[in-house]
Amino acid sequence: MLRLLIADGNDRAARDRHVAATGRTSAESYAAVVRDLRPEISCHLVSPADADATLPATLADFDGMIFTGSTLRVSEGTPEVRRQLVLMWAALDAGLAIFGSCWGVQVAATVAGGRAAENPRGPEYGFARSITPTEEGRTHPLLAGRPATWDAPAIHADAVLQPPPGARVLAGNRILGIQAIEIRQGDGWFWGTQYHPELDLDEVAAMLRLCDTAIVAAGLAEDPETVAAYADEIAGLQTGEPAAVRRLAWRHGLGPEVLEADRRRREIGNFLTRLSTGEH
Repeated sequence: MLRLLIADGNDRAARDRHVAATGRTSAESYAAVVRDLRPEISCHLVSPADADATLPATLADFDGMIFTGSTLRVSEGTPEVRRQLVLMWAALDAGLAIFGSCWGVQVAATVAGGRAAENPRGPEYGFARSITPTEEGRTHPLLAGRPATWDAPAIHADAVLQPPPGARVLAGNRILGIQAIEIRQGDGWFWGTQYHPELDLDEVAAMLRLCDTAIVAAGLAEDPETVAAYADEIAGLQTGEPAAVRRLAWRHGLGPEVLEADRRRREIGNFLTRLSTGEH
């Protein structure tokens, strides 16, 4: 049986807010996706931001690791951030296969010598639009099955602005040049996306509500009520009747890469497939 370590990037306060909004932590959401895709994989959840976190005695007990999103910022360099940088470095040094989205990408890139900070082109709240693979990305197994361009859930202001030496940038869009990446450090390897393939659409809606102040401050909405109305429509894409979903999908310009769970989770499935083969 494959064993996967899932590291929740949030500190305790942010985890509590996430649970209040969605009913589970980011790590629990990832574990649910893994169980849907590969029920035979065993998941062990940890919270490395916490000073009192109980981490595994040895990473050699695991075949791979997943790093979730987070409200933390790498550039702040707090103890909560530094503890996660240490874990990422140790996992790569131990030769683990690692997948990460959003915060996970920023942590991995920072450890390997890249730079993550606030994106000068602006944030992405809701969806990253028209993601396009690079020449390397067109044939990379992380993006296997993706079309020529696609949209994906995204909630971020910070991003990887400078890739680490030797990294392979696999996809980007007009807002961000690094939407997907491969990083190799020591004996380990990392695949990641700045967007969130793990999020169901009701979770996207919940995250939008949590970020309403930031969304208004970025000039993307007039007030929190506007954000809430938008979030309600995004949630309706998952919970509504088929006719209502069809109308909402047309209104928001969203297709099957977002609406269908198997397509939305494509990169996670591709990572788990590679993990199961033991290829590096």
